[in-house]
Amino acid sequence: MHRVQTSTRRTRIEVHSYRGRRFSGWIKVVLSLVLAGVLSFSLLEAVILGGGRTSISGDPEVMVIFGCQVKSWGPSILLQDRLDTALDYLEEHPDMIVVVSGGQGSDEPVSEAQCMYDYLTEHGVDGEKIVMEDQSGNTWQNITNTLELVQSGQVEGGGQYLLVSNDFHLTRIKLLWGRAWPGTYSLSTLAAPVSHMPSRIKMFFREPLALVKSFVFDR
Repeated sequence: MHRVQTSTRRTRIEVHSYRGRRFSGWIKVVLSLVLAGVLSFSLLEAVILGGGRTSISGDPEVMVIFGCQVKSWGPSILLQDRLDTALDYLEEHPDMIVVVSGGQGSDEPVSEAQCMYDYLTEHGVDGEKIVMEDQSGNTWQNITNTLELVQSGQVEGGGQYLLVSNDFHLTRIKLLWGRAWPGTYSLSTLAAPVSHMPSRIKMFFREPLALVKSFVFDR
């Protein structure tokens, strides 16, 4: 009787030990996946930060300002950051052609292009030098529609372009611009700050996902 009890006790210990090892294995798999995700996210953030700076090459002739959300009262804070950065540069380069690119979303009172045009002209930019591209719904369309304006002759330039957007956005813009635009051109960037901290936090998490999406699908 004593031997039977000992054998049963051993069996229970062995089963418990097996379940513990199996549970421990799943923890290792989950932790490995989490670690891989964190490392991938960190790498993407490093790429975004590395490309999100002002870099002027040569003497750009055409400025392209990328649209962002329009509110009932005017440009959103992110869009105003882009426009104010563009205005600072245009003060010293008033002869540049400016393309404002952005369509009208279902929650926007006017197109982003129209809002940018109004803001720039109200701050002294010559409206004759502004070309509106008001059909785009995303960054890929901003770029391809602007290319169509250049190819159709509506935008004249010698192949030197200055792209204006918030710093977090520029890496994705440069990726897609190089994918869409043929031929030889000079590309410069003007990085607008993000003065709205909640937007900065939101874009910290959103932009890596948007970069992956654009890399895979936008072509």
